[in-house]
Amino acid sequence: MERNQSPFYVMASAANAGTSIITAALIYGLKDAGYTVGIFRPVNSILPASVIPSEQGDPMLQALTELSNADLAYEDCTGVNYLDLLEDRNTALSTIISRFDAIQDKCDIVVVLGSDYSTGMADEFDLNGQIAMNLGARLLLVESLRDRDVTTFRSICFAAVQHLRKNHQNPAALIVNRIPADNDNYQEIAAEIRESFGEALNLPVLTTPEIPLLHAPTVSELQRAVHATLINDVDSELLNNEALAVTVAGVTSQRILDHISESSIVVVPADRENTLATLLANQDNPETANIVGIIWTANVEPTAEQLEMAKTNVQVPILSTSLGTYVTATTIDNTRGVLRTSATHKLAKAQEFAAEWFDATPLDDLLSTPAPTSVTPQMFQYQLLQRAKAEKKHIVLPEGDDDRILEAADIILHEGFADLTILGDPDSILTRAKQLGLDISAAALLDPDHYDGLDEFAETYFELRKHKGISIDDAREKMKDISYFATMMVHLGKADGMVSGAAHTTAHTIRPSFEIIKTKPGVATVSSIFLMCLDDHVLAFGDCAVNIDPTPAQLADIAVSSADTARQFGVEPRVALLSYSTGTSGSGADVDKVREAVAIVNDSDMPYPVDGPIQFDAAVDATVGASKAPDSPVAGRATVLVFPDLNTGNNTYKAVQRTAGAVAVGPILQGLKKPINDLSRGALVEDIVNTVAVTATQAQSI
Repeated sequence: MERNQSPFYVMASAANAGTSIITAALIYGLKDAGYTVGIFRPVNSILPASVIPSEQGDPMLQALTELSNADLAYEDCTGVNYLDLLEDRNTALSTIISRFDAIQDKCDIVVVLGSDYSTGMADEFDLNGQIAMNLGARLLLVESLRDRDVTTFRSICFAAVQHLRKNHQNPAALIVNRIPADNDNYQEIAAEIRESFGEALNLPVLTTPEIPLLHAPTVSELQRAVHATLINDVDSELLNNEALAVTVAGVTSQRILDHISESSIVVVPADRENTLATLLANQDNPETANIVGIIWTANVEPTAEQLEMAKTNVQVPILSTSLGTYVTATTIDNTRGVLRTSATHKLAKAQEFAAEWFDATPLDDLLSTPAPTSVTPQMFQYQLLQRAKAEKKHIVLPEGDDDRILEAADIILHEGFADLTILGDPDSILTRAKQLGLDISAAALLDPDHYDGLDEFAETYFELRKHKGISIDDAREKMKDISYFATMMVHLGKADGMVSGAAHTTAHTIRPSFEIIKTKPGVATVSSIFLMCLDDHVLAFGDCAVNIDPTPAQLADIAVSSADTARQFGVEPRVALLSYSTGTSGSGADVDKVREAVAIVNDSDMPYPVDGPIQFDAAVDATVGASKAPDSPVAGRATVLVFPDLNTGNNTYKAVQRTAGAVAVGPILQGLKKPINDLSRGALVEDIVNTVAVTATQAQSI
């Protein structure tokens, strides 16, 4: 048995599809198979009036939590509220990922229950698909056939699946739920749906029958829905009985018994004096249907005889509401039952349903569905912070007079993935942080002008550069520059890495590293990559920031370094050296340069597949790659794209960032002995946070 399986995400395209019952069935089935099963709900439900909240909150999630066999409390299994998503979706998604990740390691598998369409949010269907992708979950799309003809239903299912695929949210299976099972041809209908839908969609299709009890409201839920008062003193268990139908007593008392069905609730205008007596007298009659409750309507005062009859009856709950008969009946008809801990009949039926379903549909079929490989920007950024947290490093930030640096420091220290030293006047930094409402108390604040080790820094720099003819006074002057000072901190081990450039040029930021840190053994070229976080995957672009027109040897160096850096951040390297032609289709000095660089890489010990010259479309598009380079180990699957010059690389990364909405993390400098990274002068706070996490992660491999 494979443990730590990819989660299942159960979602629908509309309300009342039966996702909670499918979720319960999955939990029962996985438990029976020996798995430790967790439950998670990323978006907390907004409960309708008919739903009585449990002490914990959502009674359905409470029931599913108790049903699971993982060591999880209710509060472990919840994500965010609808309001959080409306205010800041990216932050809400990050919170969902974080809360889900906290429980995943405690379970063999987690079943995730999607949102319930309780607010009318316009893009809730897209939201569910987006959350599933961000959790790396296998998406189970549940659609209800109830009250739909097969032709219309087919169109709904096909549109939903195609929409998900268009957004890179590929369903693992379609579950056609609530197929009418009250006729003899259920099996025939179900088989036809599985075969025809599955073939047309190229997707596993599972079918389940309509089981009224699983969706029916209890008497207690109906009491709350119509704001009714309980007249008689009955056993509380009778209030947990499900009402499978509603009957309005619109006929004479002599004929009412002909109109009620088993386990129905009867709506009775309170002025129908004889109807109550007829219903109660026949409750134990084996030839008539039993009812689960009676609701008096219209707030008509019952007679003394009626009231006495009601109060002395202990077999049927009798309720009174001030609502009119029509409103009461309509409200009951629109009320859906909720799976809850007290709904013992539902839970027992759900377990029976699960056993029958998995007898017909082996659980292994679901477990064998492929796990998604998508990596979203939110996933990547979360994983980046987790990598940094795994071995906390110390990063120096030289630009303490920039508000963005202070705001980023507040986030970094709160997240706890790096220790920080911020350079500048401590009093000024603390005053400004207080004005901005920031907490940077955990950071070390250091004023380079009054640093006790300044002479050590100058002497070290003098020894490194005296062959260039500098004096010790020149060295002291250099150490007054914050970039040189911070770089020397890294060189001497007083910090593990440096991030700068929010207020300084790239040259000013990285020139000291060339003079002090220098390159790794075996690396001749310092270069950079951007990690481009697209909708569902991450690409590495290099070099887009440092080398203007690299030679073939430098291009080879960039390719090897880019592959190593990409691998460090979870991107499986497949390296494409780009040109305006693919393979042998073109010629010219620029193509020859790339071809020579590929030959140099092939002669090295780089363990990753590489190809070039190759065009961008052939590198990343499977169809184009198969056409232009059918024998290539990289074409159509490239993850590391090496550009032939800075002009091409810089423009391409910006074009992708601005037109495709990609999150660009970088530039990440590579090839140095210790990590130094540059910021754009237009960097956002989020960019600074990401770059510090990158730098901390790079420092872990030093």
